[in-house]
Parts: sequence; structure tokens; C-alpha cells
Amino acid sequence: MSRILHRTLFSDPPLAVGGHGIYIRDADGREIIDGSGGAAVACLGHGNARINAAIAEQLSKVAYVHTAIFSNAAAEELADTILDGSPGGLTHAYFVSSGSEGMEAAVKLARQYFLEIGQPQRTKYIARQQSYHGNTLGALSAGGNMMRRAPYAPLLSTAFSHVSPAFAYRFKRDDETEAQFTDRLAAEVEAEFQRLGPQNVVAFCAEPVVGATTGCVAAPAGYFKRIREICDRHGALLILDEVMCGMGRTGTQHAWQQEGITPDIQIIAKGLGGGYQPIGGILISGKVIDAFRKGSGSFMHGHTYQAHPVACAAALAVQKVIREDNLIANVAAMGERLSAALTERLGNHRHVGDIRGRGLFWALEFVTDRASKATFDPKLKMNDRVKQAALDRGLAIYPMSGTIDGKNGDHVIVAPPYIVSPAEIDDIVARLGDAVDAATRLT
Repeated sequence: MSRILHRTLFSDPPLAVGGHGIYIRDADGREIIDGSGGAAVACLGHGNARINAAIAEQLSKVAYVHTAIFSNAAAEELADTILDGSPGGLTHAYFVSSGSEGMEAAVKLARQYFLEIGQPQRTKYIARQQSYHGNTLGALSAGGNMMRRAPYAPLLSTAFSHVSPAFAYRFKRDDETEAQFTDRLAAEVEAEFQRLGPQNVVAFCAEPVVGATTGCVAAPAGYFKRIREICDRHGALLILDEVMCGMGRTGTQHAWQQEGITPDIQIIAKGLGGGYQPIGGILISGKVIDAFRKGSGSFMHGHTYQAHPVACAAALAVQKVIREDNLIANVAAMGERLSAALTERLGNHRHVGDIRGRGLFWALEFVTDRASKATFDPKLKMNDRVKQAALDRGLAIYPMSGTIDGKNGDHVIVAPPYIVSPAEIDDIVARLGDAVDAATRLT
């Protein structure tokens, strides 16, 4: 048995020993399609020579400097590349080592912003149930993943409250139109501002397309425009967590571009560095930066490895490859193919209740009965059964339980690398379809 504390102590995972393109090779010599890029991370697949060369080149220059003393060229160029043209008014970046660290930084930056402009009474944050914002205590407090929150509930901050998820498949009433569902959700957000006192709210936090916890759930039409209006009216900030759904994953550089709004602070991570190095970060609006520039001039936060030169060099290379190879266009095109193929193969499957997503970010939600949307008994671990059945067929996907309330509901996520080809999309869907058939036959 391994001496590593893996995600379970009851069995060791397969050992990955190599990778190329969208494939991972395990210690038994099997070639496995990385159908979810891990956790929607490996956006360029594995073994990209241009990225490997960039990492080696940076190591030949300088491996590490502390940001209290030095900046580094890789971090500066990465910020310039991502923020070229100041998209949505975002003008500055702050690079850390993970999405969770990014969320922590966003929460702190938002709080300090109001100190800088003389509104110290603002201490409350509003987020959503069944959201996920990371596993550090601050990020876990912001998130609404009840399963992950439960063991640590006594340690979590009470500064965060949670409103209903914008999850139409599960929570839109049969007698509601999409517009009425949006109205109801917006009214609940407004009511929560009023309950807390609008003058006391720092920010509203949300994922534009909710990832791991509910499985690729986009909000109903008009939802984020309503949220942006509420935040603006009450002087609160809008923090958008694009750790999983951003940096091209949903078919545009930023997921918020499909919503017709812009954030004040945005968290990025997985698609930023594509897994070649650990990196995350936040993108910050000029409005927030101006407040700091007119005030203390200093963000009271920091990490030893922030803006790490090698991590930034890797991320810079990833972003250059995406741009030079026009891969976001491929995400959009292959996303349409993936959507159509999933619908054709599994759209009428008796145990697939919903197929949802955008770009190359799709999920299947499993049910015992399509009409009632009844869930499988959590003890069956249906999501894990599908994951294992897929792995047996040479396909790695991302499973999750507790889709609805932290306990009930199963889904899996399919999020292949941006380099995926039409033939590879078809292969992924064929293997996944066979896996779903096999796993659900066990019940």
C-alpha cells in the first residue's frame, strides 16, 4: 500500500507513468483517454513540447524569487497577455498557486476595498447553495457544498450566507417559465441583501457555470444581469469564480462574456496553467485598483509562492499555445459535437436525467426514473460506478455525488482537452455510453 494519504485509504489509484495528447499511460501500459482533463485542468493535454521547453528555459534563468523583493518577467508577461485590452475593465492580476488560494485572495481583496473607500461596516458575503469555491477554510465558507462543509462547520466563517442555486433542472417549478424562475431567484438575492442590510454586504460570489458540485450548471437567461444590477444598486462587488469554467473552457475566454456582464473580481486557475504547474489567480477591475491606489496602496495579503516564475512561465506558454493554435474556436466547435453526440447516445437513456453544459464542459446527471427525476440511493455510489466502468473502458471522467443537496444526486463531468479532435470526441462518447449502460445495469 502507498504511504501517500490518497483520497481513500481502501485502495490505491492507478499509477500514471506517461502522457501524450489527450492520453495518459498507466503502469500496466494501458492508454487511457483523459476525458475530463483531471478536474477540467489539462486543457492542452499532456506532453506539449512548447510548454515543456518554456518551463526548462525559465528554470535556466531563475526558479524562484520572493515578490516582496522582486518581480519576474514571466509573471509580468502573463499578466499583460491575459489582460490585453483590459477585458471587462479588468486591469490587474494577482497570481497564486491554486483556485482555493485565489478565492481567499478575492474575499480579502473585496473586504479591504471597502476599508480603502471608508465603508468598514461591510463584512457580509452572499453566495449560493451547492456552489463550490475551494477547500481552504475561507473558500469553504464561501462555498455551499454541504457535503464538504459538514465536517468543518464549526470552523467556518459566519460572514457568508447562501441563497438558492440557479439550477433549473432541479429547482425550476413545473409551473414556472425560465423568466419567472430568474425573477424568483433575483427576488431571493434582493431579499438577502435586505436581511443583511445592503450597506453591510461586501460581495455576491458565484460560478458562472457551476462545476464540480452540481455538474456544469449554467444559470437561466438574464440571471447574471439581474445579479449585476442588484450589486450595483447596493454598492456591493460581484466576484465570479471561473476556476473551473473559465480560460476558454466554455467556448469563450471568460465564461462571463456569455452572460453580458463583467465582474469586479474574477478567480482563475485550472485552464490558466493546464496542469503543467500549480497556478491560480485573480483578475481585478480598475475600479478596485483605483481605490487601493488612492488609499493604502498595499494589499494586506501574500503567499511565499505567489507569482512563482516557473508556474507563470508554464501558464504563459499555455496561453500562447491556446492563442496561436486558435483553440478556443476548437472548444466551441468540438463542444457542439460533444453536445450532439451525448444527446444522440444518451439523451433517451432511462437513467440519464439531464445532459447539460457549454463548450467542452458537460455533465450527465443520473436518475432512477426520468419522469420523476428520482435519484439513486447514495449508498450505491452511482457516480463512482460510472467512473469505474469508464476507466475499465479506457476513459477517465470526473465523478461527484450530492448533486442536489450534498447527499442525493449523482453526476459525472466530461471536459476533454481543447486539442480534442472530432474522432476523439466520438470515441469518448462511445466509451462513456457503454460505461453508463454497464454501471446502471448493476441496479
